[in-house]
Amino acid sequence: MLKKTILKLNCIPDGKNNISTRFAILHTVIKLLLILPGILAIAGCSFIVSKATGDLVNNLSEAILNNNDLATVESGGPAYLLMVDGLIQGDPENVSLLSSAAKLYTAYTSVFIKDKVRAKKLTDKALSYAFRAVCEHRPEACSMRSSRYQPFVDIIAGMNLKDVPVLYTLGESWAGWIQAHKDSLIAIAELSRVEAIMKRVVELDELFEDGGAHFYLGVFSTLLPPALGGRVEEGRKHFEQAIEISGGRNLMVKVTFAKQYARLMFDRKLHDRLLHEVLKADPNLPGYALINTLAQQEAQDLLDSADNYF
Repeated sequence: MLKKTILKLNCIPDGKNNISTRFAILHTVIKLLLILPGILAIAGCSFIVSKATGDLVNNLSEAILNNNDLATVESGGPAYLLMVDGLIQGDPENVSLLSSAAKLYTAYTSVFIKDKVRAKKLTDKALSYAFRAVCEHRPEACSMRSSRYQPFVDIIAGMNLKDVPVLYTLGESWAGWIQAHKDSLIAIAELSRVEAIMKRVVELDELFEDGGAHFYLGVFSTLLPPALGGRVEEGRKHFEQAIEISGGRNLMVKVTFAKQYARLMFDRKLHDRLLHEVLKADPNLPGYALINTLAQQEAQDLLDSADNYF
């Protein structure tokens, strides 16, 4: 309407008789310009604010991942967590924001929180956010947490490529929750559900998050030695696949490969090779500076203790 009015104004020929007409149309244009912000606010304000909020959280998350000073991230993290909580209160149905919060709480807890009580509280919140994100994204999946195993698997099987981001976030948040609650047999029993999630992610898009689902499947498969039912060789393949997909950028994969597989199988040669590769690598890669810095610290600790282990 505004465009048509302006075109009409421009098409009026010059002349004294048209001054009043021009004034009337110009008055209409001004009125439209005055009410247009209100129209936009009603129609699209929530979308604009939601997108801006999601972009803010994503940008801050990237800044954290690219920071190689663990002390700075550790001390500044709690303020950021509280900020995200506040943003979610103002936009509780924002899938992107809920997922980002779940990932942040999970990552911060796994890296920095040693106190068991705090770890349980923070991973409780992370998992809650992850389930809320899935529920908002896929309403038919809202019953996932309370479903029996087979209906749960059926829900997972019905998900497609567009569901991978929220599904993967749920899987990693759930894995972090189980780690924090590993003194509970009920929590340990839910590991099979996380494994089902990551297998579905691999089926849909194994390249997602640089092969992150393969990394988790490698961990799950090497939790137990072969004599107790561990699928260690399957786990090795998943670790190797994660390294190949990421191009070796995520150094934590090699550290975990050495810790979970090489030590379990008493393969000192593989153990030391992987860890020396980690220490020689440049940790400051986009999206990996923080986790790679931590990986190099753990790699050195594992090498220092190797003589006592093997």
